[in-house]
Amino acid sequence: MKTDDQATDQTRVNDADAPYVHPAEVVRSGTALDAVFWLVALAALIAATMVNQYLPAYWAPATNVWVRVGAIVGLIVFALGLLLVTHQGKGFVTLLRDSKVELRRITWPTKQDTFQTTWIVLVVVLIMSLLLWAMDNVFGRLISSIIG
Repeated sequence: MKTDDQATDQTRVNDADAPYVHPAEVVRSGTALDAVFWLVALAALIAATMVNQYLPAYWAPATNVWVRVGAIVGLIVFALGLLLVTHQGKGFVTLLRDSKVELRRITWPTKQDTFQTTWIVLVVVLIMSLLLWAMDNVFGRLISSIIG
């Protein structure tokens, strides 16, 4: 028997009016080009961490802090762009879209419910802390009477 979520997963279509493909299936169908994109993106992220230290020694305009910030941001945007065109990146974008739909379904508690729950938690924490303090004192005195 299928649940409502499974039924909507199978009937949902993406932007290109193609049948819905589960994000896990998209991720599993990677190619060798994806591995190259991941390696280049990783190299770009590593380079972004080294720009501030090494770039000014090899490129005179990089002595300006804003040039280095621009290079770092550019490398990060380049790496993220590469990752988004991989199968895993497409699966991640699909996951984000599905999460946005799920967030709309959430029923948030009212202000009164939130205050009541907060007070209950505070009272329970206070009671438990008093109990633990009392037990600590009892056991501490017991141990000190045994040890002497």
